[in-house]
Amino acid sequence: MQSYAVLFISIVLVNNFVLAKFLGLCPFIGVSKKIKQAVGMGGAVVFVMTMASAVSWVVSRYLLAPTEANLFYVFMGQGRTPADFDFTYLTTIVFILVIATLVQLVEMFLMKMLPALYDALGIYLPLITTNCAVLGVALLNIKDFGMLQNAADGFVRTVLQGFGGGVGFMLVILLMSGVRERLDRIEVPAALKGAPIAFICAGLMALAFMGFAGLGQ
Repeated sequence: MQSYAVLFISIVLVNNFVLAKFLGLCPFIGVSKKIKQAVGMGGAVVFVMTMASAVSWVVSRYLLAPTEANLFYVFMGQGRTPADFDFTYLTTIVFILVIATLVQLVEMFLMKMLPALYDALGIYLPLITTNCAVLGVALLNIKDFGMLQNAADGFVRTVLQGFGGGVGFMLVILLMSGVRERLDRIEVPAALKGAPIAFICAGLMALAFMGFAGLGQ
């Protein structure tokens, strides 16, 4: 349990996808103008990251990786070796399809249940499909935990890292939205209004998060 806690803290604070790895900056900057929008986007990313991590791990281990657990090898591998069923070259495109499907589910839910939030998120909601942070956590999970001998442990760590990545994204986008709402109430030089001051604030937040470096070693 301690290793799981360290993994979660690490991905949320120490190796935050936005402030440490600089992934997912498009929705981070585009949807951090209002706290309400940031909450909606953060919740959507948490759901998509967690589910994409779980589904992509299963797909990679049992359909793409050249192992004895590969279902193609199990059912059609008579007289062949697992290496004959190596489909890892399809990893990126398969993961994007998984993420796109999950984003469509989120879109349909928000359109039906929360139309105001759906309209507020606008183009940034479908852009979760190409959010490099979501794809990045799926690929990182396979690299870190895809081939662990203990499949159950690997799956739990994968889901936990995906969930932690989403929580980390939600944390920083909420912090950023609070900062930007305060910036709207003060005088900002014309040359810095909009994206420039947002990137300056994001850089300062990244420096602050560097203070967590080494936590949990």
